[in-house]
Amino acid sequence: MINRKHLKVSFWTWTALIILILCFVFIVYPFAKMFIQSFVMRGKFSLGNYVRFFSKRYYRNALINSFKVCFAATIAAVLVGLPMAYISSRFNIAGKHLLNIFVIISLMSPPFIGAYSWITLLGRNGFLTKFFQKVGIHFGSIYGFGGIVLVFIFKLYPFVYLYVRGALSSMDSSLEEASASLGIAGWKRLEKITFPLILPTLTSSALMVFMNALADYGTPLLIGQGYKVLPVIIYEEYLSEVTTSTSFASALSVIIVLCSLLVLLFQQIVISNRNYTMSSMRPSKVIQLTPVKRWLCTIFCFLIAIIGILPQITVIVTSFLKTNGPMFVRGFSFQSYKNVLDKLGQNILNTYRNALLALGIMIAIGVLLSYLIVKRNSKVSKVLDSIIMFPYVIPGSVVGIALLSAFNRGGFVLVGTSTIIVIALVMRRLQYTLKSSSSILYQIDSSIDEASISLGVSPLKTFWKITFRVMLPGVLSGAVLSFVSSINELSASLMLYSAKTATISVAIFTEIMHDGYGTGAALATILTLTTVVSLLVFDKISGSEQIL
Repeated sequence: MINRKHLKVSFWTWTALIILILCFVFIVYPFAKMFIQSFVMRGKFSLGNYVRFFSKRYYRNALINSFKVCFAATIAAVLVGLPMAYISSRFNIAGKHLLNIFVIISLMSPPFIGAYSWITLLGRNGFLTKFFQKVGIHFGSIYGFGGIVLVFIFKLYPFVYLYVRGALSSMDSSLEEASASLGIAGWKRLEKITFPLILPTLTSSALMVFMNALADYGTPLLIGQGYKVLPVIIYEEYLSEVTTSTSFASALSVIIVLCSLLVLLFQQIVISNRNYTMSSMRPSKVIQLTPVKRWLCTIFCFLIAIIGILPQITVIVTSFLKTNGPMFVRGFSFQSYKNVLDKLGQNILNTYRNALLALGIMIAIGVLLSYLIVKRNSKVSKVLDSIIMFPYVIPGSVVGIALLSAFNRGGFVLVGTSTIIVIALVMRRLQYTLKSSSSILYQIDSSIDEASISLGVSPLKTFWKITFRVMLPGVLSGAVLSFVSSINELSASLMLYSAKTATISVAIFTEIMHDGYGTGAALATILTLTTVVSLLVFDKISGSEQIL
C-alpha cells in the first residue's frame, strides 16, 4: 500500500528537483556554453579573444568608461536618494504618498526613454536649449559622460530612496532615544547610530544602482555620442559577428560578468560584519517641523521627484505633437498613435502576451521556491537561490548572448521565437517575486502551519489554504514589479527579437534610432500609462502605500 505521507513530503522534493532541472537547462547550461565559446576561435581552443580585448586600448577604455559612469552614477544617486529618504521617513512633509508614486514611476521606465527625453529637452535642438539660448543662456553638451550620468542619476536614485526609507521606517526609536540620553544628537547621532544601522541597506541599494547602470546600453548608445562603454561594445560586436560567430562578444560578456561578481563580492565583504537585527517594536516618530522648514523639505523632495519623472512628462507631451518627418512642428495631433496602431500593433500584443506568460511562470516558481528556501531550508534550496539570483546581477545583453549561444542550433532551437524572450524575462525578473514572497514567509510564524497540520490538514493543503493566502500581499507586490519591469525590458529583448517577436521597448529603440520620435514617444507613453495603471491596481488590491 502506498504511504500517503511519503507522497505529501515528496511533493516538495519533486518541486525542488523540477526547478533545479529548469535552472540547469535555462541558466547554468547557457552561461557555461557562452563561457566555453569565449575560448573558441575558428573552431579551436584559443585565448585570442581575451588577448584581443586586453591588447587594444579601445576595448580597455570601454571597460574603464563603464566603471567611471557606474561609480559616478552610484555616488550621485546615493547623495540624492539618501537625504530624500531621511526627510520623507522622519519629517512631516506634505504629499508623501504622491511623492512615492512619482519616485516609483521614475524607476519603472526604461533608462533609454530618459536619454531620449533629455535629448528632446537639452539636445542641440532641444526645447529647453532653444528657450535658454533666446535669453542668452548656453548650456554645455548633454552628450557624452555627463549626459549618461545625468540620466542614470534620476533614473536610479529611487533604489536608494525606497530601500533606505524602508530601513529608516523600521528602525527602533529606542536606539536613538538611548543615544540622546547619552548626549549624542544631531549629526553625531547620524554618524554614530543611524548611518551604521542602515549601512547594509545603503550598500545593497548602491549595488542595485551600480548593476543597473552597468547593464544598460540603450542610454550610452543614444546619448554617449562616441563615449563607449562595455555594454555598447558587446552589442556592436554581437551585430558584427552575428552571421559568423559570437565568440568575441561572448568573451566580452564573460569579462563584464566577472566585473559584476567582483562588485557583488565587495558589497558582501563591506556588510559581512555590519548586519543588525531590530525589533521594530517602537518605530521612530515623525518629527513635526515648523511650517517654513516643512515646506522647504517638501519642495526639495518634490523638485527631485519631478525632475525624475520629467522624461515621462516629456514623452507624453511630445506623443501628441504634430510631426513632419523627424521634426516636431506646431500643433497637436493623434497621428503618432494612429501610426503605432497601424504599423506596430503586433509589438504591443507581443509585449503584453510575453509579460503575462512570464508573470504566470514567475508567480508559480517564485511562490514554491520561496517556500522551499524559507520553510524547508536545505543545501539544494540554497543552491537554487544562488542560481536564480545570478541572471539578475548581470547585464541583460549578456543573458541574451548566453541564450543565443545555447539555443540557436541542434534539436532545441528557440532563437527567433517568443519563447526565448519569455525565458529571458523569467530569468531577469523572477527575483522580484521570489524575494517579496520570501520576505513575507520570514514573517509568518511556523506555528500557524503546525496548528493546521495538528488538526489533520495535510501539509500541502495547509500551504495552499493558509500559507499562500497569507503570502498573497508579498506575491502581488513582487508580481507587479516583475510585470512592469518585464514590459519595459530592452537589453535582452534587443538581442533575441525577430521581425515577428519585437516588443514595445524594441520598437521604441528602433524608432528613435531611425528618427521616428513621434511614434517612439507614443509607444513610450503606452508603457508609462501601463506602469501607472499597474501600480494603482496593486495599491487598490493590497491597500499598501508602497511597492518596495
